[in-house]
Amino acid sequence: MKMSLGKRLVQDYQKHKWLYWMIAPVLVYYIIFEYIPMAGQVIAFQNYRPARGIMGSDWVGFKNFISFFRGPFSGRVISNTIILSAYELLFAFPMPIILALLLNELKGNIFKRTVQTITYMPHFISLVIMCGMIVNFTSSWGVITNLFSLFGFTPTNLLSKPQYYRPIYVASTIWKTIGWGSIIYLATLSNVDASLIEAAEIDGAGRFRKIYHIIIPALVPIIAIQLIMRIGQIMSQGAEKTILLYSPVVYQTADIIASYVYRIGITEQNYSIAAAVGMFNSIVNLAMLVFANWFSRRFVQESLW
Repeated sequence: MKMSLGKRLVQDYQKHKWLYWMIAPVLVYYIIFEYIPMAGQVIAFQNYRPARGIMGSDWVGFKNFISFFRGPFSGRVISNTIILSAYELLFAFPMPIILALLLNELKGNIFKRTVQTITYMPHFISLVIMCGMIVNFTSSWGVITNLFSLFGFTPTNLLSKPQYYRPIYVASTIWKTIGWGSIIYLATLSNVDASLIEAAEIDGAGRFRKIYHIIIPALVPIIAIQLIMRIGQIMSQGAEKTILLYSPVVYQTADIIASYVYRIGITEQNYSIAAAVGMFNSIVNLAMLVFANWFSRRFVQESLW
């Protein structure tokens, strides 16, 4: 006789009671701070006025979405967001994988641990402090600028030049995340069956053939999962880092959706258009996540669901 869903849940709870209690705080957090606030997205379809509240504000339908797409900055912020995400996906995403492969080949434990510690450290630096360091290092009198001047580069504020903003942004992302991001790949490599490597060595396989035929295939499942999650955030570049680094002179390459929402919503207090842009951003991210998951399941046989 088939057991009902309610009875199965009760039975599973009795069997794994403490696991349910462990996950309860996480569920409560997401319900309170992630799902309940979703009700406020209705202001994207209103001419929202804080004094009148959600119930008292006038409904305007898709007017806020139309205003954004017809505005002079929609094309710029969307293209900048996609380009910056593509650069990070192309250059920043593979770096932890490469570092993990290199560390896995090291035989000296002392040197290996030293390299790991040095590369992990930037992760624990506050984003505000990190951005302050970048601003100082790339100023006209900064360390990086003076280093470039040794090769004939004219000293100038690099963050004031639109053509340098994206390389600085991506390079700082790599610097901050490469070590911490490699942990999950190193953990995966530690579980690779040593007998496979020994068999490959007996068959005469060199270091690169072992990496190509054994090590990288072992990383494919976790790489696929991480890539799906990263593609699902392709329209969600961090507002905090952008706001701390950019200035009006580099808006043409630095202004992204998150910083635009900040300016419109907080600075100009146009909450309805900010909510509309945020909703558009979330819908695109969801679509990209579903597509990436389908593509990975179809061609790599790995997926989130």
